[in-house]
Amino acid sequence: MFERLKKVFVRSEAQPPVAARPDAVSEWAGTHGFSYASQDKGAGFVLTGKLRGKSWKLESGAASRDYIAGEELRARAALDINEDVAVLIMNRPLKESLEKRAYAIYTDTLQTTADPSLPEEMRWLAMYEEFGWSSLVPEFWERYTVLADRRENALAWLDSNLAELLLHWPEPGPDMQTPFILMLLRGKAYLRMQYSPPSIATLQHAAIVYTSACESALSGLSTDIPL
Repeated sequence: MFERLKKVFVRSEAQPPVAARPDAVSEWAGTHGFSYASQDKGAGFVLTGKLRGKSWKLESGAASRDYIAGEELRARAALDINEDVAVLIMNRPLKESLEKRAYAIYTDTLQTTADPSLPEEMRWLAMYEEFGWSSLVPEFWERYTVLADRRENALAWLDSNLAELLLHWPEPGPDMQTPFILMLLRGKAYLRMQYSPPSIATLQHAAIVYTSACESALSGLSTDIPL
């Protein structure tokens, strides 16, 4: 599956990085059967497609989280998987930063009420347990953390192909410090990441990561009953 998706989304690695200009994104989307639309006032874009009959949307625009600087990539799809499943993959530096922020708030005796502007990701750190397993390479656990409601749900979703994709971003792609979240929650799959620098290579790989995550969730956690 990894090689098939790689051929679908990514052009030759020998080509130099291409900036994500609207015309370049539109052309790339069209050649792969995706719908493309520019955001209001030309700020960012929206891509839509289908995977196993499930609609997905990937968009860029101004960051909606204060821990993301500049432009953000966001994706969402209703997969009709088990709605009780909750699994969160986050780059480890972001987890550590949010934990420090949460601790500072907790120990601030002057703050007696919750700040509604705080990102909900800080709640997830308290709600879900961190899991790890030896079948994935140590480099993965150095870069990412996995939080989940149950260990078996994390294992059912995060396979070796998805882990490999998360580790090998094309240049100039996101590094270990770049805010990144991939999540299953309430039957939906989400992606949220800092899109800097905005390049076609990063966009293509983010599309591979996200659609592969959806494929894996549908394979391991679907509630659909085969006919």
